This record gives sequence, structure tokens and C-alpha cells, in this order.
Amino acid sequence: MSMKLEKLNISQTIANATVLLEKEKGISPALKAMFQLLLTIITLLAERLSLNSNNSSNPPSTDPNRKKKKKNKGNNKRKPGGQPGHNGTNLAPVGNPDNIISIKLDKRTLPRGNYQEVGFEARQVVELEISRIVTEYRAQILEDATGKQFVAPFPEGITRPIQYGQSIKSHSVYLSQYQLIPYDRISDYFNSEAKIPISVGSLFNFNQEAFNKLEQFDTFAKEKLIASLLIHADETGINVNGKRIWLHCAVNARWAYFYPHEKRGAEAMDVIGILPKFNGTLIHDHWKPYYTYTTCDHGLCNAHHIRELEWVIDNHPRYTWAQSMQDLLREINNAVDQTEKNYLDEVTANAYRLRYREIIARGEQQMPIPAPEQNQIKKRGRIKKTKERNLLERLRDFEGDTLRFMIISYVQFTNNAGENAIRMTKVQQKISGCFRSLDGAKIFCRIRSYLLTALNHDINPTEALQCLFQGKLPEVFYS
Repeated sequence: MSMKLEKLNISQTIANATVLLEKEKGISPALKAMFQLLLTIITLLAERLSLNSNNSSNPPSTDPNRKKKKKNKGNNKRKPGGQPGHNGTNLAPVGNPDNIISIKLDKRTLPRGNYQEVGFEARQVVELEISRIVTEYRAQILEDATGKQFVAPFPEGITRPIQYGQSIKSHSVYLSQYQLIPYDRISDYFNSEAKIPISVGSLFNFNQEAFNKLEQFDTFAKEKLIASLLIHADETGINVNGKRIWLHCAVNARWAYFYPHEKRGAEAMDVIGILPKFNGTLIHDHWKPYYTYTTCDHGLCNAHHIRELEWVIDNHPRYTWAQSMQDLLREINNAVDQTEKNYLDEVTANAYRLRYREIIARGEQQMPIPAPEQNQIKKRGRIKKTKERNLLERLRDFEGDTLRFMIISYVQFTNNAGENAIRMTKVQQKISGCFRSLDGAKIFCRIRSYLLTALNHDINPTEALQCLFQGKLPEVFYS
């Protein structure tokens, strides 16, 4: 539907006003230019107001008067809870309970007679106990006849009279860098729940230690990504002590790498050092700096195309090519999903390409490039094009990158993997507001890279961090 304000169709009203203005011969050129300027401003403002999460990259939280999902109030016939066929999660009895409490029958409550014990009925209760465990190492001291003493060596890493152990370090880093809980709340948690006083400074030091221990992983992850067939790339703005910088990510199904940099474009990507050496297929959202890397193939995010086409459908319903293109992209994606090999044969792919080009040709007819006005002919530079015209030309000029997903099995329809990877950064910014320093942002990025990679290898974050503080990386990383 078109842009509407209550019952007023803004798009149609602007179009009618433009036509009438062109037909009007009795007004001065200056007044006509002023009206044209006002119509342009109104059009830009109306188009901006029409943006939402369905037709742009705006997040759902910015939608005006967005409708929240209604909870099930019994209006349908489905019963509450998991539906038939749903794989639920429930408690299962364990074979080796930590505590066993035997309950004896009071024989006084039984009828008279002889009874013998034949077994028991078991019921288990799962509890959680958070407690402090202090291990004291006592190194033996021997003294010879001359009074010279010899002390048994302590295990590696035991260097102080009292210190925090690996489990506390891994748990605090997990809460800070994975659950994104602020330092003050983590400190309060340890103090109130486990009676372990840990300062904010110590929590930062634990994160710094994890960052240092991950130096080998940092190099290893980049090498794995460079050698891979596919990378999803994306970037997002983050706040570092009141200054906006950029967090870049490169991820695939197994590896993840995040890095903060003051620049958004190729300068930052060159410093990171992954994309300049990559020879596979790079999936992205058509951010121009990605196209500076010519040693790799490119694939475009069609989720972006679907949303941008939705904007054209909403605001310019007379451009019917947009709906046709949106339907075709979805149809091709469904066709690919239904194949066992996850790509289309050459005949089917060529048939889809033909339909794709027919829609582009129709778009060219519906949206021809406007001829320059007489006073613009002598001006240098390109003719300014509309948003919908730019979208059409992108789909036309980058057909191969748009449709690459239908001919290569491992190329995906969207760049959702890259966008989902950086989503938790936005959550972190909402919770904490900003990073206090660039070093803090780098710590977050490196640890986050490690934890997401661990999850991709089916290793839970706590296990991965315990392994890290033992001075090694999980063995599965090397397989």
C-alpha cells in the first residue's frame, strides 16, 4: 500500500500536485521552483516516515506503534504448552545422586502381619548450591644438618599466598563477556552468593588475562577464515567512551572473528587482514568497500533486497516490477531449499534468470531515467536517481551476485549469519551504554570471537573458558 496519513494517500497526492504544477502556465519560474522544492522536501520526509523494519534495515524496536505479539488467551483450540511433535526439555533422573535420604515406613501405621523389604520408590529433587571452595597447598620444607632449607615446588600457576582460581576466572569472564552482565553486578553476585570479594578491577584483569591467552586463537581463527569457502561479513557502529567507531565481523558456520576499528571501510578491513587474502565467496549487504576485494566472489544479502522491494511496493504501487521481483526471489529460494543438493541444475537456473531479466526490463520501462532539465545539461556529474531506480540498477548490474545462492550449494540466500553474529554487540551497548576504552572493545571482540567459535564447534562457553585458563585451546579446533 502507498504512504498514508490516516485517510490521505500521500504518494498519490504528491503525484497529482506535480502533474498540476507542470500544467500550470500562469506562475513565475521562481514560484514554480519554490513549489517543486517544497514537493521534494515533503516527498523525502514522507518516505522517511514510511520506513519500518519490514521495508528497510531499521530494527523492529524503532517501528512506530508496533504491534506486540499477543499471548495465547485461549482464543484458539490449541492447549497451552508444547504441541504434539515438539521436542521438549525436561528433567531426567540421574543414576548417581549426590545425596540419598532413606525414608522408613512407620510399621505402627500398617495392619498386623509379617513384612519384608522388597525395594524402594525413588524421587529426586534437583537443587543448586553456590559455595566457596578454598584449596590450600602445603609445600613440605626439609632442613639439612647445616640449617639449609629445601621447599617442595608448588604446582604451576600457584604463585601467591592466596589467589583466585581458574573456575572463578572462567565464571566471571562468562558472566561479563557472554551474558554481558556489568562489572558491578558481577562483583555483587560473587560477594552476596558465594562470599567471595572480587573487585571490579580484578574482573577486568580476568578479561585481560583471557584476551592475552587468546593471542594464538586470534591468529588461528583468521587463518581458518582465509582458507574457508565462505565468509559472511558485516559491520556495525559501537560507542567507545562517547565516540562512534565500527565493529567488523567475519564469520561462517565454524569460525568467527570480531574486531573494532575507527574506520568503517576498506582501510579497517585491510588492517584486520582477512578479506585481502580471501579467495572464496564473500556474503555481504552491498557495502561498496567489500567490492574492493577482487580475489573473491561476492554474494549479496537477499533479505536486504526483500525489504527494499517492500519499500517500493509500499510507496510506489504503480511500479509492479518490485512485487514480481520479490515473489521471484522467494520462489527461487524455496526451490533451492527443496533440492537435496541445495542448488539448482543449469536448465532450471537459466529459466529463473530469464524471468529475472524480464522483470528488470519491465522495471526499466516503468522507471526510465529522467531526462536532465535544460539548465542541468551543462553541469558535470551523474543525474540524481531515485531510491527505487538505484535498487533496480543494483539488481540489474549485480545479477550474478544476487543469484549466486541458486547455483552454489554453500552460498546462502541472506547474510543473516553475519548480522546475527553482531547482534549481541547491540545488546551489550544497551546494557552498558558504551565501552570505556578501545582496549575494552578489543577484549570484548576477541573473547566473543572465541566463545562464538566454541559454540559453532558444539562446545559450551563455560567449558571453553575453563580450557582457556588451563592454557590450551579445545582439541576440536584442530580437527
